[in-house]
Amino acid sequence: MTDLSRTLDHARIDALPNPYFGKVRDCYDLPDDRRILISSDRISAFDRILTSIPFKGQVLTQTARFWFDHTSDICPNHVLEYPDPNVVIGKHLTILPIEIVVRGYLAGSTGTSVLTLYKKGARQMYGHTFPDGLRDNEALPDAIITPTSKEFDGGHDAPLTATQIVDQGLLTQAQWDQISEIALRLFARGQEMAAKNGLILVDTKYEFGTDADGTLMLADEIHTPDSSRFWLADGYQSALEQGTRPPSFDKDVIRSWVDARCDPYKDDIPEIPADLIAATSQVYIDAYEAITGQTFVPNMDGDTVLDRVRANLAPYFTG
Repeated sequence: MTDLSRTLDHARIDALPNPYFGKVRDCYDLPDDRRILISSDRISAFDRILTSIPFKGQVLTQTARFWFDHTSDICPNHVLEYPDPNVVIGKHLTILPIEIVVRGYLAGSTGTSVLTLYKKGARQMYGHTFPDGLRDNEALPDAIITPTSKEFDGGHDAPLTATQIVDQGLLTQAQWDQISEIALRLFARGQEMAAKNGLILVDTKYEFGTDADGTLMLADEIHTPDSSRFWLADGYQSALEQGTRPPSFDKDVIRSWVDARCDPYKDDIPEIPADLIAATSQVYIDAYEAITGQTFVPNMDGDTVLDRVRANLAPYFTG
């Protein structure tokens, strides 16, 4: 069984400068426009932290590493080095105020997803026109971009069209043209490589920024289980015909378990069973292996994950 104590629930390291702590990442700004981004094992939902999942941070960091390595010919990325399995040293970027979501299928469950809106009768969404007669989870005629505003102050992202993005001065026309072209190429590369491993890349989100020289770069992560929806190709057609949800990596087991037992926005979170945490860890590991085609090797160096991370980041300590 997975060692449930082998988790990185935080990476708050006093010897590192200029901290910023997000929901799942602990970050530090270094001199010379560099940043330390540490992926913890925290799992976030309902605007709060639910628990920590062993090896989740390593899975996400290494999955993104796989894709950054396989897409650098399409777009440069922020990565400078990987001093630890959970850590990226990256260029400090000015993040563009648009979140780019690329969709290849009529899918989703949130209030702003194309499937939800389509079932309510919408045919004009995000500047795109959708034909009548599409089935739940059916492939779209072509991959599309459904951009949203990126609210940095905790507000809710809002759907946008390409025209609104330019008219509101969020991006110039040239920036939008460049980003949309790159995003569609990244998605096509992702779908092609995923198909070879028996997966369908359904949709994904990309984050872009510019470095000090104004060069457009891919930031954050790419084609990970947390930023993307993957279906298992084996079983997709049957699910489509039956109108059921295609088989996928079910990472929402803990979210669903909590939601069924309390109001997760108001109540205390009940103690999550160890077997559920272990099962979710295995889902992340299985996803890594399916997506990359590589065997996951958990890093067991150090008495704890935090000890290992501290040791590997010692060269960056200040004071």
